[in-house]
Amino acid sequence: MALSPEQISAIDAAHVWHPYGGFPATTEPLVVASASGTRLTLADGRELIDGMSSWWAAVHGYRHPVLDAALLEQSQRMSHVMFGGLTHEPAARLAQLLVELTPAGLEKVFLCDSGSVSVEVAVKMCLQYQRAAGRPEKRRLLTWRGGYHGDTFTPMSVCDPEGGMHSLWNDVLADQVFVPAPPKDYEPEYVSQLEQAMAGHAGELAAVIVEPVVQGAGGMRFHDPRYLSELRRLCDEHDVLLVFDEIATGFGRTGTLFAAEQAGVSPDVMCVGKALTGGYMTLAAALCTPVIAETISREHGGLMHGPTFMGNPLACAVAVASIELLLSRDWRGEVGRIASELAEGLAPARELPGVTEVRVFGAIGVIELDHPVDMRKTTHAAVESGVWLRPFRNLVYCMPPFISSSDDVRRIAAAMVAAAAV
Repeated sequence: MALSPEQISAIDAAHVWHPYGGFPATTEPLVVASASGTRLTLADGRELIDGMSSWWAAVHGYRHPVLDAALLEQSQRMSHVMFGGLTHEPAARLAQLLVELTPAGLEKVFLCDSGSVSVEVAVKMCLQYQRAAGRPEKRRLLTWRGGYHGDTFTPMSVCDPEGGMHSLWNDVLADQVFVPAPPKDYEPEYVSQLEQAMAGHAGELAAVIVEPVVQGAGGMRFHDPRYLSELRRLCDEHDVLLVFDEIATGFGRTGTLFAAEQAGVSPDVMCVGKALTGGYMTLAAALCTPVIAETISREHGGLMHGPTFMGNPLACAVAVASIELLLSRDWRGEVGRIASELAEGLAPARELPGVTEVRVFGAIGVIELDHPVDMRKTTHAAVESGVWLRPFRNLVYCMPPFISSSDDVRRIAAAMVAAAAV
């Protein structure tokens, strides 16, 4: 027998730990009964426009017939099979697509369970490569402040150590090298800081890892793509690998399929996730160059990592369908339209007290405040406007599905302004 909404809420409150939450929860989760298109239908019958793409993943919205069909068809063949010693068509097709679409040179694909795990794998690739190349002393990572790369221990070590969510763990995390957060505009003085940091730590650096163009959960900041070109130059000069974390930016969110394209730069390793499956199932990947894969394999026999659910056929099948669906549509036009409509709709927020900046990049809209958000009040204001948002720290932001209509975007922007005004 189905649970009532009240029973669901009671069980949830008693037993379920939500992301970044505790007991009792500071806000009571809304019970969702179903989702379709850009709408979340709550158990009480209310409909909310999804302004978050379920943490940036559901770019096609919900219950898309193409993705539903792909999942159903694969489930009727096999839901899972171990990836050690076995392979299957969905994984092969997905790997081929990723190699074709990502920046040139990324030809080896390691399928992962989640975005955080893909960062773990990417770092392991870099460290193992440096060891295999006879440089075991190169074991630290360099990154810029304001970043976010996940919640497991290695990703936490390259998140912002002060302004991020993981300062609690600073005394047990690996000690990495941090430079200031990248400015919005290109500044030669900042490049000089990068050069000095790289030169000063070159002998101990295995890799540089950054989010290209857009820093996501670390603060929703945008920076000039030319910094990526400078990082590529410096990494080449100092025998340091370059890792791009495109988990949030990949698959069109910034207006190019991958943010790295905006600089015309290929990293040595790239992480993808979130929108990879259109939000249907958890799946990510770490791609690398043949040189990395061959060096590791020659000296160590292979990469020392192997998740139980690696290459899950259901997830791979829906990922293939999601990528092909994206490429079949005018996704650039969709993202461009959303960007224009967000810029127009968020403009009134600039007049609100407490607002320090309003910014838009691709299908990303941000209102930054000079104070932390009141989660209860901002969520309530958005829900009263018929929109689901999930503000954090001092930010009210959105990353809507690419299929959002002009009216959806207008209402999302209005809800963000209302949330920022409370």
